[in-house]
This record gives sequence, structure tokens and C-alpha cells, in this order.
Amino acid sequence: MTKRTQEQQQLLEQIQQIADGLAKTFAPFCEVVVHDLLDPAHAVLAIHNNLSGREVGHPATELGLARIMDPGFAQVIANYPNHFSDGRQAKSTSIGIKDSEGRYIAALCMNIDLTMFQGFQGMLNQFVAMQADTPAHETLDPAGAEAIRARIDQFAANLATTPRALKAQERRALLKELKAAGLLDLRRAMEIVAAHLGVSRASVYTYAK
Repeated sequence: MTKRTQEQQQLLEQIQQIADGLAKTFAPFCEVVVHDLLDPAHAVLAIHNNLSGREVGHPATELGLARIMDPGFAQVIANYPNHFSDGRQAKSTSIGIKDSEGRYIAALCMNIDLTMFQGFQGMLNQFVAMQADTPAHETLDPAGAEAIRARIDQFAANLATTPRALKAQERRALLKELKAAGLLDLRRAMEIVAAHLGVSRASVYTYAK
């Protein structure tokens, strides 16, 4: 093991704190590992949310060895495909840590188990699937609601803004325009306008006066 300078030791200690915080935030789906590249034979310095079955003291990975050999190796490699020893698919990100002399001394690695997310995706796809050849065609939206929203969107776009960012004076002008177009006579018009603008119905009635 290479003797560490005070700076290198402090960096390693800080990285372990960062790893602990990341692991707590993304538990239990993300394994977070700190590699001490100054001791490649026993590189795994800390491992949180252990998904790979490795232990503290295990040797450096090929990626870690590549950084040790080449200070010019990419410092951040994000979202690359990986897999655990039992075949589970993973998405990994590896961040190399350099000291003030530009030497790689550590790596912070995150390995996300995709298995459960793939299960979630399958269930969601099944849940949102609809029967395309059904003879029934209906909408739960009040008649004319889409026309009201489209008119509001167009009004906001002409002002280079969004419906929810309209100022009070602009909302009054909008309501005047909607009224002139007969859109406020549609069923639940005020409720639809209020929802699209992100304001209360009482506010809409005030703007419409």
C-alpha cells in the first residue's frame, strides 16, 4: 500500500462521507462503493447497500486499475451497462478522484439494480394499456374543455409566457377574450380556466368582471 499524504487521507475520508449520504438517499436500489486506488490489492474501502456481494478489502476493478495506470483516463463514466455476479442487470457510474498532483487516489462508484425497476416498468405498461379495438369512445372531460385550454395556451404563447405565469392584468384580458369567444358559456368553464391557470375559481370570477 502506497503511503498516503495528509491531503490524500482527508480526501478519502470526505469521499466516504459523500458515499454514506448517497447510499442513504438511494437505498436500497443503489450500491455505493469507495475504492482506495492507493491500495489496489485491497481497494474496496467502503461499500453501502451491498448488492454485488463484495466486501471491504476486495481488490480494485479493471476500471480502477485503468485509472491507476493512466492519470488521463476519463474522470467520470456515467450510466454505463453493467451486471452483478448473479446476472442481474445494473447501471453504473464511476467517478475518479484526483489529488492536487493530478493522480487518481480513489473512485466513487454507484451501481443501480435495474431488476426491480424493470418489474415496475412491466407493471406500469400493463396498467396503462388500453383495448384499441373497443367500440366505446367517450371522454370524461367536459365538452369544450380542450378548446378553452387551447385558447389559454395560445394567449400565453403570444405573450411568450405560460398560462400559470400570466400576470393579473393579462388574466383579465384573457377572460375578456374567452368571454367574447363564448367559451365561458360552456359547462364548468370557470373551473377549467382556474385549473389551467393554477388559481382559484373565485379569482377567475374576479378577473371576468
